[in-house]
Amino acid sequence: MIISGPSGSGKGTVVKQLRPEDGYALSISVTTRKPREGETDGRDYFFTSEENFHKMREEHDLLEHAVYVGNYYGTPRKYVEEQIQKGKIVVLEIEVYGALQVKEKFPSAVLIFLMPPTLPELAARLTKRGTEDAVTIEARLKKTLEEVPLIDSYNYVVINDVIPDAVAKIDAIVLAERMKPFRAVEKIKQFTDSQKEIIC
Repeated sequence: MIISGPSGSGKGTVVKQLRPEDGYALSISVTTRKPREGETDGRDYFFTSEENFHKMREEHDLLEHAVYVGNYYGTPRKYVEEQIQKGKIVVLEIEVYGALQVKEKFPSAVLIFLMPPTLPELAARLTKRGTEDAVTIEARLKKTLEEVPLIDSYNYVVINDVIPDAVAKIDAIVLAERMKPFRAVEKIKQFTDSQKEIIC
């Protein structure tokens, strides 16, 4: 499951509310940007140099990668593949171009775009956060407007007005997706095989 959205839409806050006991496994992105106050390496992101990032990309250690407002971001491949094998719902919190790269490799991936209620609300959140200067905030808002046309490539849009409501909507999406026939192939096969035994 991929969750994207503008900086300030609350992606990180929402993703942290998705509980491991409900089957979620949160992927940690690698990035070249500087840590914000309160962020920890290995918990929020793997913070690295541009040199090391390019090495990871060249060695195909990244499932996807992209540049966002002058910084590199990517998803380590190994962890994602291991969690999928365990049957976990792997959650990738990544930007839109990276999301589309992953969709090509995993066509069954579910893409959710998290939106703030309004653009002025987004601007207010970015300003209140106090982690970027006015130039960076303006760049992030411009980037948001560039991303909006790509929402059509997503499966769902969730408006993040109240965080618990947004989390509940994502849980509902997961529940609905789990009930789609193509995700229940093995259970359907077991059902039909048992029916054959009864008939025989």
